Amino acid sequence: MLRRLALMLVLLAAGTAHAAIQVRDDRNATVSFAAPPQRIVSLLPSLTEFVCALDACSRLVGVDDYSNFPAAVRKVPHVGGLEDARIEAIVALRPDLVLTPTSSRALDRLQALGLKVLALEPRTFADVQRVLGILGPVLGTADAAVTWRRIEQDLAAVARSLPPALRGTRVYFEVSGAPYAAGESSFIGELLTRIGAANVVPAALGPFPKLNPEFVVRADPEVIFVEQGEAAGLPQRPGWRAIRAVREQRICAYGSAQADVLARPGPRMAQAAQLMVQCLQGRFPEAAR
Repeated sequence: MLRRLALMLVLLAAGTAHAAIQVRDDRNATVSFAAPPQRIVSLLPSLTEFVCALDACSRLVGVDDYSNFPAAVRKVPHVGGLEDARIEAIVALRPDLVLTPTSSRALDRLQALGLKVLALEPRTFADVQRVLGILGPVLGTADAAVTWRRIEQDLAAVARSLPPALRGTRVYFEVSGAPYAAGESSFIGELLTRIGAANVVPAALGPFPKLNPEFVVRADPEVIFVEQGEAAGLPQRPGWRAIRAVREQRICAYGSAQADVLARPGPRMAQAAQLMVQCLQGRFPEAAR
């Protein structure tokens, strides 16, 4: 009797270890997995970072051209980007899962070729938690809920580190020199709110609105985030010498590596918040040239 019970328990454990998993992606498509995928191609840098945060970095056999973190993924074959994914190269890697944003032009073609595709496109705080919750069970590695709690705890600790006197500092965050800005409803805007800063670009204008430069002059931000290549030219923009941040040289010029941290909705949220806090404190690290 005891031997029969032990055998039943072994068979039950074997059956549950590879229980089929169904998830719904951002196309509202149901994707099924009989077992955790072992050969993964990621076509979005933030999705690459999610895979690694969930302890499955070693399963990546291909990534998009812009995936560069953690350092290990730089040695993985790169297979193009949103507009120019190299389909033949992806197929040759024999992936059992392709992670792609919904905006990828390659999505339908990859699926038509019989590859298993999971379309996910994180854009907000809520998306970061949601994508972790989808990928955790699919990958069958780290507990996604635990990973999210650790990110949240780290982010809360960073937010607490901002001195009370700096809370409410009015910030303008430029993402492109047109100028396009990060509004309150963007992931960057959510981070600014979380640490206690005040974004001068309201949510009503959208996540990344193109602004009339006079809008920024009227808003008179106390701190400006701007691409490194645009920083020196800010005083030459019409009327911008009068902006408090320009007058007081409270300008945080970010380089490409810092931009990756600041702009990617993913597991490095706390590091992004830390860069923002350092900026408000006047100790933003100089970008590598």
